[in-house]
Amino acid sequence: MSESTLDKVDESNFEETIKSGVTLIDFYADWCGPCRMLTPILEKVSGSLKGQAKFGKLDIDENNKIAGQFQVTSVPTVILFKDGKEVNRLVGLRDESQIEEFVKEAL
Repeated sequence: MSESTLDKVDESNFEETIKSGVTLIDFYADWCGPCRMLTPILEKVSGSLKGQAKFGKLDIDENNKIAGQFQVTSVPTVILFKDGKEVNRLVGLRDESQIEEFVKEAL
């Protein structure tokens, strides 16, 4: 399997990751089936939007403070940030075209 194009995000680098530009953070859990199905979709979209947006994954079980801060109660939840502020979110599994359109709206 190739190296993931999704950055691992946690409490130590979250603020730095989202502070500038457009960043999509995937709030996920290892035990979540739909989360595992979403990962390859996000990797494809991050490849097609390389240089335009950043993509990261945040494990809600390891980072429940951030998950609570953004009131993430269901996974997968993807939150789109622009210059450090939440601009949109999707809850649940989506296909590649939906995710790509979702990110492009913020660019």
